[in-house]
Amino acid sequence: MDVKTAIATKRAVREFKNIPLSEDEVSEILNAGRRAQSAKNRQPWHFIAIRDKEILKSLSELGSFAGHLAGAAMGVAIITPPQEKRFSILFDAGQSAAYMQLAAWEMGIGSCPATIYQPEEARQLLGFPDDLHIYLALSFGYPLHETNSRPAVVKTGGRRKFDDVVHFDRW
Repeated sequence: MDVKTAIATKRAVREFKNIPLSEDEVSEILNAGRRAQSAKNRQPWHFIAIRDKEILKSLSELGSFAGHLAGAAMGVAIITPPQEKRFSILFDAGQSAAYMQLAAWEMGIGSCPATIYQPEEARQLLGFPDDLHIYLALSFGYPLHETNSRPAVVKTGGRRKFDDVVHFDRW
């Protein structure tokens, strides 16, 4: 799949088939996140790949709209230094998330981000160090409602118009 098609067809998938991801798929997704660009190449992230269903269920309860994590074949918690240290940390984490999601989409694996609103409970659950933080987790799995994860027709609704978003040279 080329990048243009991936961007045009990628959508949030919140319901998954009960099919595990292969070790190669897991590695490819995580390696895509590891390879993401970052400010000054600092790579301020760690990833906790979660396949244990009980842990995924518990993590899904730590965000208002994170329920999709409970049904995922894999969740990825993105662990970073606190954002107060550098503005670019969350931008870099977002890039790693996007790379993972696009790599997964190319393999027919859906995904969706979840904001984690209870970081201390997540720390207890996942055991990451006190000097790091969690803001985001991703769910991954084969989409429940389609045999082919990419729609045959690219949906154009639901997005603001180009001219409403883009400004050239000045507002």
